[in-house]
Amino acid sequence: MADERDSRRDNSYRDDKGRQRPQSRRDPRRQRSALRPADRRRAADPARRAAYDVLRAVDRGAYANLELPRILRSAGVHGRDAAFATELAYGTVRMRGLYDPIIEIAAGRPATEIDPPVLDTLRLGVHQLLGMRVASHAAASETVALARSVNGAGAAGFVNAVLRRVSERPRESWVAEVTAGRDRDEALAVEFSHPAWEVRALRTALLAHGASTEESVDGDLVRLLAAHNDPAAVALVARPGLSDVAELVEAGAEASALSPVGARLEGGDPGAIPAVRQTRAAVQDEGSQLLALALAAAPVDPADDASPADGAAGGDLDTDGSEERWLDLCAGPGGKTALLAALGAQQGAVVFANEISEHRADLIEQTLRAATDAGIEVMVGVGDGRDLGEEEPQAFDRVLVDAPCTGLGALRRRPDARWGRQLGDVPDLTRLQGELLASAVAATRPGGLIAYTTCSPHAAETRVVVDDAVRRGDVELVDARTYFRDAEGRQVDGLGDGPTVQLWTHLHGTDSMFLALLRKTPPNGPDAPTSEDS
Repeated sequence: MADERDSRRDNSYRDDKGRQRPQSRRDPRRQRSALRPADRRRAADPARRAAYDVLRAVDRGAYANLELPRILRSAGVHGRDAAFATELAYGTVRMRGLYDPIIEIAAGRPATEIDPPVLDTLRLGVHQLLGMRVASHAAASETVALARSVNGAGAAGFVNAVLRRVSERPRESWVAEVTAGRDRDEALAVEFSHPAWEVRALRTALLAHGASTEESVDGDLVRLLAAHNDPAAVALVARPGLSDVAELVEAGAEASALSPVGARLEGGDPGAIPAVRQTRAAVQDEGSQLLALALAAAPVDPADDASPADGAAGGDLDTDGSEERWLDLCAGPGGKTALLAALGAQQGAVVFANEISEHRADLIEQTLRAATDAGIEVMVGVGDGRDLGEEEPQAFDRVLVDAPCTGLGALRRRPDARWGRQLGDVPDLTRLQGELLASAVAATRPGGLIAYTTCSPHAAETRVVVDDAVRRGDVELVDARTYFRDAEGRQVDGLGDGPTVQLWTHLHGTDSMFLALLRKTPPNGPDAPTSEDS
């Protein structure tokens, strides 16, 4: 008799690999009867199955924005179903930092003790219940059908029990419970689903880039975190000389108020636009467009000697010395390179694109297809950007350093990006950023310009790196705000105190891009360090 009672209390199930897994503490017989027999279909609908497959791929290290289109095509999911799958997959990946603590309470155990495939199914269900306009009964029954299909019948009962408990309370009640007792930044981290170290880094960045008081920082921080969870509109760029904004508007986009070469597409497939398909235009954040435009617009000082140094890349570019030579030091996958190439062609400049990865160099050439077909000369090379300054000293008039970074400014576009970095990554990244910037300075001729940019507002990756370069004495900062002009030609608001520029997602609707413009000073110029300074 005791054995019989114990067996009834055995709250477990076997997962899809036959392993014993703990079940909910509720009576499993009640769980099995929670759905009407008519609702217990086995097949998951294709859109939800596609979203599940994306989550499993992300857990294995894939990028959601690369996996989702492939999975949708493979499953034949189109139109409204594809839009639903996209919102479900991206929203679930984005918000798992909030959903996991809720699941833990509803399941009565840590998320780490739930089989990962089952946990992904639960996350999808919770997002439908708390983050989408899906009726509770549909969210639960459809997710249980998915669980039965991909996790097994035993897991489906567990999923049903957890989702029924989650559905009993509104989102606000769950948020209040899972944030209770935490300090302010940790509570914000859970509520807005960011790692806590990122919340603290963003608070510090707001202070470093112009927020004046702790109260204003707190308000801006909440707005910034919330903006990271709002799906971004598709931003398009019309590459000058190859396309124009009017062509994009005619294809269904709306002209950007922020970028003079930009447009926004509120819905639909950008690949259906001929200019995009032909690489005369492209998907590109308006912040990235403004950075390239600023580098192209800022004047360089006249060169004392228009010819590059012996053995420099300028000679390899087969120019007569009268053209400017521009370099994109970390060019892959080529979006900024293509815009610089189009702008450079209008200014009589030749662009050189450097990329350390062969694969990404191939992507650059694909991105440049329309430009090269139009006769715009772009030289694509493979090499370590940290070595280029020594190999080709003083060879370029303008150099872009779009440095690898934590990506804290682009979290809305890459739903999985917030979970891919750790605080311990920052020192190695800042070391690399400093080395790349030093190489760019060495590769720039006196009087030339270096644009140092990151898609992160993190102070360690922005001002600290730039201040270190300025302290070395061979560059000086130029006020970059002057060259940030909107579609009407007016200076963009909210760029910070200068001379660097910081864009913010919650203020500008762009990625939170940083830009410093630095001018190379002559080695024996008035700003060169003396022996006493060094």
